[in-house]
Amino acid sequence: MILLLGYLASALLAYSLIVTNAIKFRWLNILGCIAFITYGAVIAAFPVLLANCILLCINIYQLVKLYQSKEIFTLITVTTNNKIVEHFIDFYKVDIKKYFSNGDLEIKENMFAFVVLRDLVIANIFIANLDQNGNAFVEINYTIPHYRDFKIGKFLFTKEKNHLIEQGVKKVIYHKPLEKNHEQFIVKMGFVQELIDNEKCYVKSLV
Repeated sequence: MILLLGYLASALLAYSLIVTNAIKFRWLNILGCIAFITYGAVIAAFPVLLANCILLCINIYQLVKLYQSKEIFTLITVTTNNKIVEHFIDFYKVDIKKYFSNGDLEIKENMFAFVVLRDLVIANIFIANLDQNGNAFVEINYTIPHYRDFKIGKFLFTKEKNHLIEQGVKKVIYHKPLEKNHEQFIVKMGFVQELIDNEKCYVKSLV
């Protein structure tokens, strides 16, 4: 059992190095340090115990800073032939297709589109077809890996909800099927399943 605890601690620390989210990285590191501290205490390995106590304090300090940091979010409406957006989409094209395999990567005249800046970094792009009834059928709602911590979703559908309504959006609609992690995200954001033209969709009403 003691040996398994050591393997578990190693696995947690190793896995933390491949996650892209800073908060997840710190939590995994904390769990790994706690496991190593327990392991070191049981086998009386003082260097292991000391090193991981120091790392635990560092991780807790950095995690508190992350939770207390006040980031600036900005929503900017974009239109066709926006070169910065085109470069952004081209750079992340492969990853975007993992989540929106059938999504249109080009902003067209009849589309509603915007980007979300997070501390002046383009963190999210949203492209949808907006019909005359205020239904925004999502083509892409893509957040870059580093910022997948639900903050942008909360910003869009809570703080900027009135802005979306002012632009004529009454409902945001996703067609199924969706990538598993993205489906979990939109459920957490309050989307519910509805039948639209005999097709199962995820819908969030803004009004």
